[in-house]
Amino acid sequence: MLSGLYIEGTTFFHRIGPGKKILSLVLIGTGLFFIRDLTIIAGCFAVIVSLYFTAGVPAKIMLRQLRPAAILLVIIFIVQYFSNSLELATLIVLRFACLILAASLITLTTRTSDMVEGIERGLKPLHKILPVERVSLTISLCIRFIPTIQAITEEVKEAQYARGLSTNIFAIAVPVIIRTLKMADEISEAIYARSFETEPYHPDLDK
Repeated sequence: MLSGLYIEGTTFFHRIGPGKKILSLVLIGTGLFFIRDLTIIAGCFAVIVSLYFTAGVPAKIMLRQLRPAAILLVIIFIVQYFSNSLELATLIVLRFACLILAASLITLTTRTSDMVEGIERGLKPLHKILPVERVSLTISLCIRFIPTIQAITEEVKEAQYARGLSTNIFAIAVPVIIRTLKMADEISEAIYARSFETEPYHPDLDK
């Protein structure tokens, strides 16, 4: 029921530890917002794109990562173009594109279990104030839900297209929401059946 985002591979990027990848993403994301030179941002974008090919990720899958945010990026570009300048509009859009592609590359080249395990290890020092296992499970489910919801949306769009309702947003949105809620209910029942704790978190007890 839940599909993963991971693409099998033995490249150097696949072998890097999830903790290092997540830390790199945090540093890259922070650094990008301090860069205000369009040439440097364009260079960063080119490097990230080249990493996709180095990791053996096909170009069509790379472009698919930007598709959900395409409309938003276009809107941001138009607003910034008319309120500021072409250069600033391009810089901001490229900055967001870099962030999206960098985050997607990590997801595509890291198993969900490895990523959650890395996050859990990173949060371990905070176990006295955070329910580390629960946070890791939540992150795992969020990651797994992304491709699943996308697949559901595509299925509904194809079905409604066959009925001549492809332009009716409600005809697509309502079935997607219903199927997503049903899936979430099934997952919650599965978690409950496995006796995962539902009591409030107590640092001294939840170890």
